[in-house]
Amino acid sequence: MKQRTRTLALLGMCTAAAMILSYVESFIPSLSPGLKIGLPNIVIVFVLYRAGWVSAGAVSLIRVVLTALSFGSMLSLAYGLAGAVLSLLVMTLLRRTQTFSAVGVSVAGGVAHNTAQICVAAVVMGTRQILYYLPILMIGGTVAGILVGIAGGILLARLPQTRFAE
Repeated sequence: MKQRTRTLALLGMCTAAAMILSYVESFIPSLSPGLKIGLPNIVIVFVLYRAGWVSAGAVSLIRVVLTALSFGSMLSLAYGLAGAVLSLLVMTLLRRTQTFSAVGVSVAGGVAHNTAQICVAAVVMGTRQILYYLPILMIGGTVAGILVGIAGGILLARLPQTRFAE
């Protein structure tokens, strides 16, 4: 199989896995409004480390759009896109420093995701009062980021030969 075709097939499988994890996550009750584990981000962390930020961005964007169209609304699309973009930006920058583990990168991504979403909520609701909820979301993002980072690190260790491009 040609490398480009192989890469496209692997990214398609990663997108499908992220969508399945989004669906599974929809059945997990939230302890507080806006708090989720972020199961699809296990796949995003994996792709970021194996294929780079462009591929991780593509998988993330496609997953957010398809998930919003399948299970959500236009408002969930706005929240999802804001969170995904800022999260990917922060994770990419930290990944490039080669200072942080997958757990550290994931924690920063989780906190960035929640920060972006609370900013969108402040705009949508027309009030800054909701920003007082940010510390709770940051704690949740940290805990979720640790769990996602550990899972992503395990995946990276178990699939070391997975290469998207040569």
